[in-house]
Amino acid sequence: MKRYTHSRHLGAITAVTTAVALVLASCSSGGGGATATQTGAPTHLSGTVSLWHFFTTTNAQTVQSIVDDFEKANPAVKVIVHAGQDDQKIRKAITAGNSVDVALSGSSDIVGSFCSSGTFRDLGPYLKRDKVDLGQLDPTVLSYTIYKGVRCTLPILTDTYGLYYNKDRFAAAGYTAPPKTMAEFEAMAKKMTTFNADGSIKTLGFNPLMGWYQNAAAHFAALTGAKWLKADGTSNVGSDPAWAEIFKWQKDFVDSIGYNKLITFTAGLGQQSSPDNAFFVGKVAMTMDGEYRIVHINELAPKTNYGTAPFPTLADHTNLYGGSYTTGNIGGVAKSSQQPELAWALLKYLALDTGALVKLANGTQNVPTTKASLNSPDLKVSKPLRTFIDIAESGKTVTTPPNALGPAYQQFVNEYWEKYQAGNGGDLKSGLKGVDKSIDDALALATGP
Repeated sequence: MKRYTHSRHLGAITAVTTAVALVLASCSSGGGGATATQTGAPTHLSGTVSLWHFFTTTNAQTVQSIVDDFEKANPAVKVIVHAGQDDQKIRKAITAGNSVDVALSGSSDIVGSFCSSGTFRDLGPYLKRDKVDLGQLDPTVLSYTIYKGVRCTLPILTDTYGLYYNKDRFAAAGYTAPPKTMAEFEAMAKKMTTFNADGSIKTLGFNPLMGWYQNAAAHFAALTGAKWLKADGTSNVGSDPAWAEIFKWQKDFVDSIGYNKLITFTAGLGQQSSPDNAFFVGKVAMTMDGEYRIVHINELAPKTNYGTAPFPTLADHTNLYGGSYTTGNIGGVAKSSQQPELAWALLKYLALDTGALVKLANGTQNVPTTKASLNSPDLKVSKPLRTFIDIAESGKTVTTPPNALGPAYQQFVNEYWEKYQAGNGGDLKSGLKGVDKSIDDALALATGP
């Protein structure tokens, strides 16, 4: 959730070959380290502990203020902070035995590989010993912090996704409320799409191109509840009809406007984390995005007259309305930590202390992850952010399941989807079965015999 570089699945997901290579490297790193003592948590904390995290700029300052609070409450403790560290740097540092005690990642996609390889310690013994109530956390959030029964991470803030809409464009088109179904959404989007005299696109109601801004398979799957994996961990993409349903809807939407026209128009749009974001400047009337975009609007385009709402769902899935895709930051204790008790105390503070979570949520404008922090009177909730808080509490959120491939299995779907929307994907049923094979083959390679 970096302030100007957050792009959940389009920027954070690396090339499949890179992701698989990292997974294979991690699988050989061994398990490790001592677990919680049986005699109980230490009553007095002292010593030096390191915290590696991905936050930068003002978000890093917020993290530092929370660390300062921890040190103030534990005056015999010194926390050495390493900001701006991505997953690759953290993995390499831990594998090399460097001084990493607690590490935070901006992506839950690493949970499968970090848990299975032992890069992060199993937190189960600490949680059991300290009688931590995991019921204070949302079940979906909990599901992306555990892999094959090993909970090696805890969540620290979460993202939810919804609809951003331009109120001025809505008013000009005669609309007074956001759509709830995809039929309404598509009709409104087309009415707000305008063309130049030569037939090229002037403005869009919505840009349906997969790969644009936050249009990713993980986010769109939530519109139908499409399931990624079967119970045995193999790919479910070719078997679940909800995948074909959302593929066909998106492709028909693209075709109704014109793929080549959309490609040309999209090529001229600004970067999503810049003042030229197409939604900020009115070139696109509706967009899918996370709550973190509120900060960007406040800082880069404060005059934008906009509203937020849950993203619409397809007709057969109206029961899902009000929910969305969710993911978030996670933290773990490094296997190489020489101060595991101190590291656990710091992680527990960052992940479960209400004051710490509220301060971090207020500073980053992300959604906190415990019931107490979500309902804290100190949480600063603007009207646009309220939508995403409500989504988080809806009980209808879904996520991408932790997996030994990390984000790579999602990238297989994204890549095929971009081919399919361009008319190069062939028969959809066969194409999705091909995606299954690619994912399963990569899983077999990653997990080994």
